[in-house]
Amino acid sequence: MKEVPIKDALPKKRPIPVTLASCMDKNGKPNIITLGWEMQTSIKPVMFAISIGYTRYSYECIRDTGEFVVAYPTEDMAEMSVYCGKESGRDVDKFKECNLEPLPAARIKTPLIPGCLANFECKLLHEYETGDHAIFVGECVAAHVSEEKKGRLYIIDGIYDLGGVGTKE
Repeated sequence: MKEVPIKDALPKKRPIPVTLASCMDKNGKPNIITLGWEMQTSIKPVMFAISIGYTRYSYECIRDTGEFVVAYPTEDMAEMSVYCGKESGRDVDKFKECNLEPLPAARIKTPLIPGCLANFECKLLHEYETGDHAIFVGECVAAHVSEEKKGRLYIIDGIYDLGGVGTKE
C-alpha cells in the first residue's frame, strides 16, 4: 500500500448506488435531489440517513418540513438522476421537467417518486453537522415497491449510469 492524496483514493469507493430523495418546501412545492451518500441505520425501527450540503435547496426543504422520501432509481432513470443532481429545485420544478407525476405518500405530505424500485417515507428524527454536509436521520413510516423487475442505478467511474448516459462528475 502507498499513501496518496485522499481525493485520489475516493474513486476506489465505486460503484456507488445512486439514491434519490424527494422533499417539499414549506409552501408545498415538491423537489427531487440525487444523492451518493445514503444508508440504512437501524432495523427496529427502520431508519435511513442521507447527507445533503447546507447550501442545497433540499437541505432547506427537509429542515423546514421534517420529512423526506428515500427512493432507489432504476438503471433506466440515469438521465433523470443526472438532471436532478445538477439542477436546483429553487429554479425549476424537477418533477415537471422530468415528466414525473408526484405520487401521494401514505403517511407524510412529501410525494413518492414514480418509476423507482422502492420509496421509503421518512420522518426526520435528527440532524447532524458534518463538515460541508448535514446528515439527516429519518424513521421510515411507510414503504412502497415497484412490481417491475429492473436493475438499480450506480455511479461507475464518475458516470451516473450503467450504459453510458450521463456526464462525468
